[in-house]
Amino acid sequence: MVSWIISRAVVLVLGTLYPAYYSYKAVRSKDVKEYVRWMMYWIVFALYTVVETITDLSMAWFPLYHELKVAFVIWLLSPYTRGASLIYRKFLHPLLASKEREIDEYIVQAKERSYETVVSLGRQSLTIAATAAVSAAVKTNHMSWSQYLA
Repeated sequence: MVSWIISRAVVLVLGTLYPAYYSYKAVRSKDVKEYVRWMMYWIVFALYTVVETITDLSMAWFPLYHELKVAFVIWLLSPYTRGASLIYRKFLHPLLASKEREIDEYIVQAKERSYETVVSLGRQSLTIAATAAVSAAVKTNHMSWSQYLA
């Protein structure tokens, strides 16, 4: 039985470093076919990472769970099975294409909210800093007068 640490190391090396290097080579060689192949892989791998994070919390106890994760990543990468391409073309592309407008709107809203939140937090921080500075100045000034009166 493969332990969590071995599974994690294999998935990191095979699922991340190996594809990163071949993505670099595809970009460097300007081979559009390879570039598209690796872009599809990264999209599928991003989804895999999200799902893995959730399933690790709930299914890590399942027999052969870690072995299945390693096998799945190898299946995604294999030039014979082209698992990532298959998942992307059959499932992800149609899903993303049908939800693209909604996803884009959500991203725009999230950006606007995050900007508003950052501005609000900035204002609150400045108010707190100004209040602290005034309090420190008043205390220092009060202490200075006390010394003169003594």
